[in-house]
Amino acid sequence: MSHQTGIQANAELKKYIGKCRDGKIRYMKISIENEELALAKYHAIKGSWEQDFDKYLPSLIVEDQPCYILFRFDSTNSLGYEWLLLSWSPDSAPVRQKMLYASTKATLKQEFGSAHIKDEMHATVKEEVSLKGYKAHLSGISAPAPLTDREEALKELQQSEHNTNYGTDSRQSTMGGVGFPITEATEQGIIDLQRGSYNYLQFRIDLDEEKIHLAKAAKISLVELPQQVPSDQARYHLYIFTHTHEGDHVESVVFIYSMPGYTCSIKERMMYSSCKGQFLEIIEKMGIEIAKRLEIDDGKELTEEFLYDEIHPKRNLHRPAFAKPKGPPNRGAKRITKSQSAQ
Repeated sequence: MSHQTGIQANAELKKYIGKCRDGKIRYMKISIENEELALAKYHAIKGSWEQDFDKYLPSLIVEDQPCYILFRFDSTNSLGYEWLLLSWSPDSAPVRQKMLYASTKATLKQEFGSAHIKDEMHATVKEEVSLKGYKAHLSGISAPAPLTDREEALKELQQSEHNTNYGTDSRQSTMGGVGFPITEATEQGIIDLQRGSYNYLQFRIDLDEEKIHLAKAAKISLVELPQQVPSDQARYHLYIFTHTHEGDHVESVVFIYSMPGYTCSIKERMMYSSCKGQFLEIIEKMGIEIAKRLEIDDGKELTEEFLYDEIHPKRNLHRPAFAKPKGPPNRGAKRITKSQSAQ
């Protein structure tokens, strides 16, 4: 998978997956807890798969909380019993949760064994998690071109979110990422930067509120810039880099995305990476022209030389002369061709 979360099944789930193929288990519910895939519930077979579907599955659904359900059919193939992988991702769930579950599904399939999964179903409303809903799913199945795991995860996110407005009270999910709304303070800070009140802004994402907040606004010198970058948390930064280029005074707005390696949680890394593109669009729509977009691990990278070279990259004006390649070794002495004398 090209965009994995790093979440893996815990020891209990791995052990239970090995036992569940004996034909006695009808379903198991799996959740993401403490950044691990964990077994939440399971139940033995009581009736036919159709009877058990309506009897048990609807009660497993919790509003606003995504989950996976592996449901066993009565039919078998050469590898054993066949299973349905149901992904429950309600529209009302937080965007970060929906994205986390969509991006981790490939890992679950790998842990369980894709060959045992006969069908997959994505549900967003409770009515779909029923025998009637599953049969409706079967009747609507077509044969589209196969998708990669990343395309599949993004498709689920796109199906879950339909609001495409920007602003201080909107949220967007597209194939390019996820957009959280900005607060009024964030909007005002960007306006004040344009007016010259500040030359540096720092932004943070509140993962609980799902909003982008203004964390700091100040006038700082370039020497002070590296000190503003947290060593244990991700951040977005806007900085007006004042410098001279070819004799002219230049003020270049630089957008900096700082991510201090793996000291941040998986959710934090995902959200900052996914929201970056949409946040940049909001900034540019407010009239700020971004001269350069940078991604760094450590604030120490932000030196004057580094910023200058990124904004004004050096060009190689002199192409190296063409060097004739050497001939193959040990090809023998050169032959001398004598010119024939005129007849």
